[in-house]
Amino acid sequence: MRGLENKVAAGYPLTLILLLSFVACASSSQLIDEVFDPVTAVTVTISKTPLLFYRDNPSRAAYARNYLHLGPIEVNRSGSYEYFFWIGAWTTLQTVDPVEQRDGLESVIVFADGEPLNLELAGWSPETIGTSEHVYVRPVADAIDAYYQVTADQIRLIAAATDIRLRTTGTPPRTYELWDDQQSAHRSLDEFVLNSVF
Repeated sequence: MRGLENKVAAGYPLTLILLLSFVACASSSQLIDEVFDPVTAVTVTISKTPLLFYRDNPSRAAYARNYLHLGPIEVNRSGSYEYFFWIGAWTTLQTVDPVEQRDGLESVIVFADGEPLNLELAGWSPETIGTSEHVYVRPVADAIDAYYQVTADQIRLIAAATDIRLRTTGTPPRTYELWDDQQSAHRSLDEFVLNSVF
């Protein structure tokens, strides 16, 4: 119950905080994962179901589509917390140059109920967040990983939004829409916020 004293001081009723913490602990194994990295000695928390975004790409091929998975990450270094978003990018095209797949991912804009949040790339590998291996499973073998350092407030804002879109800043910029059925991903993100950035 990290930050319990701060929540009580901020006026949250103690019984509400304890109840929410109990519910979070009871359901966290279904919606979030917490993993200890024995090589780097950090504890990482992620949502089990990242959000899925897509854009049709008919100029490349019939039924071609690009996908972005967006998942939150909390990195705990002995009580010092950092937050990131992971993006897993892939396409239905058979062969794509990795450089082309990375185009525009250096800077991504997340629109949360119309409010733009700029995400600047922190790096392409797990070392960026201080882990020795990937914390999210790649959706396909040739997916591109990208990591963006964010604040707890940015994660809260995105979790609370009802309309979320992504836009990459490549040439040209590309807009990604949220895939239709995202109930599991939204519940997982809500659980992450409750357990990690409440």
